[in-house]
Amino acid sequence: MLNRLDTRLRGLDDGEAQGGGFDIRDTVNFVWRQWAFILAWTILAALLGAIYIARQTPLYTATTQLLLDPRKEKAAGPDSIYTDTALDLSVVESEIAVMRSTVLLKRVVLKEGLLNGSGEAARSSRDSAGSPPLPSPAPAGDADDAMSPAMVAAVEDLKNAVTISRAGQAYVINVSYTSDSPAKAMQLANAIADAYVVDKLDARFEAAKRASNWLNDRLVELRQQLRLSEEAVTKFRADNNLAQAVPGATLNQEQLTQLNGRLVAARADTAERKSHLDLLNKIQAERGKLDALPEAASSGVLADLRRQENDLSRQEADLLARYTGAHPQVVNVRAQLSDVRRSIANTLRQIASDVRNNYNLALARQEAAEQALKEASGQSDLDASKTISLRELERTAAVNKSLFEDFLQRARLTQEQSTFEARDARIITPAVAPGVPSSPKRTQIILTSLILGLIVGIGAAYLKEALNAGFTTPREIETLLEMPLLASISRFSPRTKDENGRLLSLPEYPLRMPLARSSEAIRSLRSAVQMSDVDSPPKVVQVTSTLPGEGKTTIALMMATSAAQSGQNVLFIDCDLRHPSASAQLRTERGPGLIECLLGEIELEQALFYSEKFRIWALCAGGESKNQPDLLASERMKALMAKVRSRFDVVIVDTPPMGPVIDPVIVSNLVDKVIYIVRWAATAREMVQQSLRQIAGQKKVAGIVFNHIMDDKAKKYGRFAYGYYYGSRYYRKYYEK
Repeated sequence: MLNRLDTRLRGLDDGEAQGGGFDIRDTVNFVWRQWAFILAWTILAALLGAIYIARQTPLYTATTQLLLDPRKEKAAGPDSIYTDTALDLSVVESEIAVMRSTVLLKRVVLKEGLLNGSGEAARSSRDSAGSPPLPSPAPAGDADDAMSPAMVAAVEDLKNAVTISRAGQAYVINVSYTSDSPAKAMQLANAIADAYVVDKLDARFEAAKRASNWLNDRLVELRQQLRLSEEAVTKFRADNNLAQAVPGATLNQEQLTQLNGRLVAARADTAERKSHLDLLNKIQAERGKLDALPEAASSGVLADLRRQENDLSRQEADLLARYTGAHPQVVNVRAQLSDVRRSIANTLRQIASDVRNNYNLALARQEAAEQALKEASGQSDLDASKTISLRELERTAAVNKSLFEDFLQRARLTQEQSTFEARDARIITPAVAPGVPSSPKRTQIILTSLILGLIVGIGAAYLKEALNAGFTTPREIETLLEMPLLASISRFSPRTKDENGRLLSLPEYPLRMPLARSSEAIRSLRSAVQMSDVDSPPKVVQVTSTLPGEGKTTIALMMATSAAQSGQNVLFIDCDLRHPSASAQLRTERGPGLIECLLGEIELEQALFYSEKFRIWALCAGGESKNQPDLLASERMKALMAKVRSRFDVVIVDTPPMGPVIDPVIVSNLVDKVIYIVRWAATAREMVQQSLRQIAGQKKVAGIVFNHIMDDKAKKYGRFAYGYYYGSRYYRKYYEK
């Protein structure tokens, strides 16, 4: 009854611990038990990581930063031959592709002497190719066709070692080169960036050169057209005698000729003024500089003001080199410079206003000449068709002249722009020699190794505990075996000696050392056995186990001596007829015992032996026999058990382990209760369950006894382990050391 109550209470306690499905105490106890094992795996992983780092060649990465300027720099002039392009993602990616292109990297290989690792080889290759110091971009196909296998390999090596990326959303490109030499990494990172900048300049130079060539070709065509149109006017006048006044001609005819000449001049002047006005409007629309106007270039006043501005700027720089900005001379020069610049701005605005006024005036003159010619034509006897033809030829010649002059001016500006350095990219942060290797990443590898080692260690520790087939906690006993745990006996080595200097054996401790921990554990076991059946306290108790070496004989003897120490009349029966280890402890010489009684050779009284050492009566195993199970199952055995039951207060029966033989099962039919010994963390669970099934039907198993508990390890299994209580300082004071 009390066993069932105790089991329910323990089950309730366990249920509280397991109620949430996850108990943090179990995790803490697991780490407490396996910390050394987990730490060993973690240290091993860290050592492997350190070995990996030691075997790797240190690599250094140097980075150069390039800025792609999204603002378009304009050259001086009415127009620019360059087109503004927004630096969106696709444009930036295109520039990155240019940096990784074979043509550009080939230049780096040649310039830095990377071909076969020899600068001389690279220079000889460059000299034989006849390439200039800054070679023009060659078509990709030609570059690939001209590349030797060694060059292809060098370019591929360079491409694999360089990393080009955009810095976030900025117009900054990072060019990184990785090498085993810090100096080489710095050198090649800067070389690739320099090659890209030079490539951009070369591309601009080529574009300006192509535009200049096209304009020159167009000028030749326009010059020919102008010559032909002027020759046509001259020929038409000569053919129609319109070059001068015809003798005998009327005044109207001479006036018409003069008006016609004035109209041609007015139209030519209007076309010229119109081209200047168009140039002014275009410059203002593009927010360009008005200095590009022909009127500004020919203005003597503006030239004088520019000279004054330059002189004052030099004076300001000289003064600032000697004085601060607040010095009176500096302030005076700056005031003069500001006045000159205002005068320049006013002069440019006046020139722009003059251009518009000149165009309006020329247009008015042209309209007046056309009106006068129209009025004179009505009064003239000149053939209208000839006059119209002449005017058409003159207009054509004037237009051709204006177009030729405009293209001539553009050609001159283009030639100037071809020498203007308009930079789209520039180096903002040159690479420096790195002092710390970029690879291998030591901290990251060590941390990763530690984390992996910790994970593997925890997994291995869980696997280790899962493969542990033994029982470690009362909860496992009560859950898997559905039986109560009667007592837990710690592993103990006797160190106490008697008055003769002899080392006491464990069975003697209940007699000689009644306050020892082991003695208290045996008394607790005896009490638990007695309370297992309050209505009919057990008198004959069998002690058995699963396998040999689990301490069943020692516990049986200690139970007997403990009962004797309490004043009871105790009989110890050694039923381990195959290996009678208890008999060897009870008496030194082997004499008649249980086997002889069961064979009928002697009476029980002749076989009983009183041990002065243990103060108990003993029935030793006796001689040898080959049919032990038959003897134990005989009627004489039953009669013997009935006889000793009536004569003694307590009968302790030591039987063989249940795993190897059937003897304990036979004896269990003759006893009141069975005590089953389980070695802590050693006896396999499956074997215990299988052995208990053999006697489960009799319902005589009082419970389980944990033996050989190692306190230092048992306390790591949580507050349910008995070793935790026995090992605590609070309980230790109740026991005798």
